[in-house]
Amino acid sequence: MTRFTRADGCPPDMNDDGAVREVLDRISDKWSLLVVGALREGPLRFGELAKTVTGISQRMLTLTVKHLVEDGLISRTAYAEVPPRVEYALTELGKTLLPLVVALAEWAVEHRDEINAHRRR
Repeated sequence: MTRFTRADGCPPDMNDDGAVREVLDRISDKWSLLVVGALREGPLRFGELAKTVTGISQRMLTLTVKHLVEDGLISRTAYAEVPPRVEYALTELGKTLLPLVVALAEWAVEHRDEINAHRRR
């Protein structure tokens, strides 16, 4: 059995009870993937994330990290310091997503010119 087959040997149904869609909806938006990618080197503070993930608004970054924390993909650690310091890092579960995010980014870079050529047609 490969990781892309169910226990009964059949491929996963992409619409099976909405389970796949539910997870993909949460992690496949561009901001979530970029935040996961930004955390690949280690923990970052909110401001560092905002600088790394260019183009994201503060509100969208806030919502994105909140959802990723709720899903257990990143952790939020608040330090009792003055001024307060909060860091975000990939959890063990989040680290399992990282190779897929990197592979998708590499694919995008590799095929960017071809895709842009199709768009111009």
